Amino acid sequence: MLEEVNIGRRSGFQSANIENYRWMVGDELIDEIYELAKALKGVRICQINSTAYGGGVAELLPRIIPILNALGIDCDWRLLHAPSEFFTVSKAFHNALQSKPHELTQGEKDLYSQVNEQSAKLLEAAYDVFVIHDPQPAAIRAFSGPRDAKWIWRCHIDSSHPDEQVSQFLRPFLEEYDAMVFTMPQFVLPELRTKRVAFIAPAIDPLATKNMELPLEICKRAMADSGIDPERPVLLQVSRFDPWKNPLGVVRAYQLVKKEIPNVQLVFIGAMAGDDPEGWVLMDEVEEESIKDPNIFVFTNLGGVGNAEVNMFQRGCDVVIQNSIREGFGLVVSEAFWKEKPVVAGKAGGIPMQFPEEYHQYLVQDSEEDCAEKILHLLRHPGERGSFGRAAREHVRKHFLTPRLVRDELELIKELIA
Repeated sequence: MLEEVNIGRRSGFQSANIENYRWMVGDELIDEIYELAKALKGVRICQINSTAYGGGVAELLPRIIPILNALGIDCDWRLLHAPSEFFTVSKAFHNALQSKPHELTQGEKDLYSQVNEQSAKLLEAAYDVFVIHDPQPAAIRAFSGPRDAKWIWRCHIDSSHPDEQVSQFLRPFLEEYDAMVFTMPQFVLPELRTKRVAFIAPAIDPLATKNMELPLEICKRAMADSGIDPERPVLLQVSRFDPWKNPLGVVRAYQLVKKEIPNVQLVFIGAMAGDDPEGWVLMDEVEEESIKDPNIFVFTNLGGVGNAEVNMFQRGCDVVIQNSIREGFGLVVSEAFWKEKPVVAGKAGGIPMQFPEEYHQYLVQDSEEDCAEKILHLLRHPGERGSFGRAAREHVRKHFLTPRLVRDELELIKELIA
């Protein structure tokens, strides 16, 4: 049996009751969810990914699964069974799908196939729907043999310009699925033959610890307790330590800002994902920069910084940065916007769809100078920071909260089962 992630779903979270969102998203959406759940009552769903912490999938599943169970749809979360060396290979595949060149070896093919085949043998048969997330466990379907179930592959990254060797290797595995889900049409893997493609953007849970309302005074006090001066400007990036998130580029943009505003501070909150060995190297590089500059602060989930601290830092900072080079969706952008914080971000992946149209000028592309210029403008114009933040929160409320995601996924599952 594949390892199950126990999120206490039957004890229930406050957010497990879909009614708690009605005042935020309106009656029409909530009523639609109830109708879909009624049609799917008793359906068993198995969600499979490669890690229970770090990264967007590990953020999404603990919020969605309790809601589905509360609606009468039985949903479990299981993890790919793999040795540590597998994750070096799967991270290379992950990067290759996002356009990084990769020389694929027979050893990598064999290890990837062996791990997925072994995991498929450990998979229970008593499910109606399997939802497989990202490239790491993508071959499980091919090795599972005939099953009376529907299979969905959910790609959370931009695979539109993949390395050809890796895409050719993975494509036959992917074409076994009944449906595939991408964040947006532009992300679809080229030359993919599939029965059904759906486009579903991720979403944030406004009732989660990471996003719940908190008094600003408490947030500022928590920052001060961590050594940050809340009376001086604070820039914040929250992300995994991943080259695509461009943390060293953020450091360079901060250094340009510092020439104009010497007392500015830069805070990194970095999540270390269990399936990303590359992150350790990059974390060391960022920490080396922090040693040189007492106004650069680095916190990680390994040091006890969790969702509550992320919430407080996002609310207490002045400008959020997410200067990604490649991006799937970038949940942290919607998180910051929900807290009415202005964001300067890379024009990559699903980030632009999260921005209100009238504030697209704060999207930057491959330019630390441009990033620094946008940050400086926001620091010098607090009124614009406020109007940007308010418009952004409303945009997220309409498009990127959990109930919309639940509705979209239930619609797809209902269609496949029917």
